[in-house]
Amino acid sequence: MKRTDNDRRDFLKTSAAVAGSVAVLGLSESCTRQKDSEMVQILDQDGNIIEVRRDQVEETIKDDIRVREGMKNRKFVMVIDLARCANARKCVSACNKMHSASTPNDWLKVLKMSDSEKTAPYWQPMLCQHCDKPPCVKVCPVDATFKRRDGIVLVDNDRCIGCRFCMAACPYSARVFNWEEPSAVADVEHALESPETSWPPQKGTVGKCDFCPDVVEKGELPHCVTACPNSVFFFGDLYEDTVTNGSETFRFSKLIKDRAAYREMESYGTHPSVYYLPPSNRLYDFEEGLENYSEFKQDSLENTEQP
Repeated sequence: MKRTDNDRRDFLKTSAAVAGSVAVLGLSESCTRQKDSEMVQILDQDGNIIEVRRDQVEETIKDDIRVREGMKNRKFVMVIDLARCANARKCVSACNKMHSASTPNDWLKVLKMSDSEKTAPYWQPMLCQHCDKPPCVKVCPVDATFKRRDGIVLVDNDRCIGCRFCMAACPYSARVFNWEEPSAVADVEHALESPETSWPPQKGTVGKCDFCPDVVEKGELPHCVTACPNSVFFFGDLYEDTVTNGSETFRFSKLIKDRAAYREMESYGTHPSVYYLPPSNRLYDFEEGLENYSEFKQDSLENTEQP
């Protein structure tokens, strides 16, 4: 449900913290209804009594439940092919642009990795792993971080109090703290206010990769997937057993078996939804200093057999 009118937008800013709470769900018992205007009284985030339309409260409750439940009969997964990554950083730029993030608060980082002193280095994109058993959810004292039935872990920054317990609990260091007020960019300034868009980002709250559920729900791929010139990222549905980068589609179970996929820190018992394909049979040699990389070596893709 799109939130387009100004009244709805203003209402969310003042009452998002109470949307979906027990006090609001018990509206008929705890709120005063004015017969003529269909208005109700609620507490805003500062503890002030304000009056809003009843239909706005009911709509907010329904939307809050929908966002927190997620999409039915879906279980989203991502596969990252390390053999293709050249640190092009287009994924980082696209993610930052669509979520008003910036370095050093990148939600997606491309790290230089090496398994030992004697092995060759490689590039590894790191993002929120959207764990099936996320420790960040367990430690959040205000239910700002939550996991949906479709496997996506989100942050409601209207609820977030900035305690950073979730950052301490995350073994993947996938979360960032907004020390400064993020600046809006043209592409997202009209985005819907919702945990599904992670918009608007707020100073004093935590941000992280959200798997772009607002575009996924429309049948599109996350921004990092579509922006990568190397087709490194594959996104899909575990139940449908398929993943795609937009141009190639694979049977998920076969791909991770044939390419010996692994998940980070399996011993922690978090059960991540992000799988990595080892950097074997690379398309090109490792190079450093590719922060300004803009064009992929197309010849390498054309002359290399795909997985």
